[in-house]
Amino acid sequence: MKTSTKFIVLHPSIHKQGGTTSHRTWLLIFFFFFTFAFALTLLTTRDAIPTTRTTTSATSKSPLPKPVFDALLHYVSVSSNSSEASGISSAELNSIAAVLRRCSTPCNFLIFGLTHETLLWNSLNHNGRTVFVDESAYLVSKLEEKHPEIEAYDVQFTTKVSDMYELLEYSRDQLRNECKPVQNLLFSDCKLAINDLPNHIYDVAWDVILVDGPRGYFAGAPGRMPAIFTAGVLARSKRGGGDKTHVFVHEIEREVERVSSDEFLCRENLVETKHLLGHFVVEKMEANRFEFCPEGEEEESSSPSSKSSLSDD
Repeated sequence: MKTSTKFIVLHPSIHKQGGTTSHRTWLLIFFFFFTFAFALTLLTTRDAIPTTRTTTSATSKSPLPKPVFDALLHYVSVSSNSSEASGISSAELNSIAAVLRRCSTPCNFLIFGLTHETLLWNSLNHNGRTVFVDESAYLVSKLEEKHPEIEAYDVQFTTKVSDMYELLEYSRDQLRNECKPVQNLLFSDCKLAINDLPNHIYDVAWDVILVDGPRGYFAGAPGRMPAIFTAGVLARSKRGGGDKTHVFVHEIEREVERVSSDEFLCRENLVETKHLLGHFVVEKMEANRFEFCPEGEEEESSSPSSKSSLSDD
């Protein structure tokens, strides 16, 4: 029987082809694995984002814990009773803090004046909107440098304490025009209007306003007439939020603060007085009304017969 032997010869090109196929196969496997892993990671991350945002949002709306709130108030009250640097008493602090505590959501809190209590107000209104307005660009700059998280603006006042009664007469003449109680102060030319703050400040529905500045203890000082007028207009022109705004005026025993408050915040809205602090609750008003107070209410405290010399005191 005849047999033939067959030889299988492997051409070098076959090895190359097989090697190339294997290399490409592993490359494709790696590519698909990487794509799958990336897609899985992306989907997992995307699903987790809403949960994270929800948690953050819920946390940001939480008020300052009561023990921390009370501790801050206690230690600052102790300091205010033992230090001449503070201009506000423990009873006055508690009056403002009680309103901040009652806010159903973190308050929108506007403060005229940088004082000993500036950091306290910002802390008590935890996670709320707290804005400071002061006459000193230097103090505002130093505050922003040390505490960049605090929002503060400087304003150049053109009024003087000695001109208060003249300004009151002017505002009455302009009651249906530039000095009306419901308006957008950004576009107001009223001499008592603070109209040079950033635009967004006028869109905020302020829940609490504290007037503790600018200076008003001598005839040439700017006086707090513009701050009190502006607070009255912001409260009556309020859009969104509640219908009422709590307005506090510090050192209300002084003539400028007392007379301006009677004129623009109204005596009928005064709900409490603690030492030198007047607490007003002002309701928003319809745009077609042109009086700050019921007719005749403000005339008693600011009539010519009641005027006294606004000299340095």
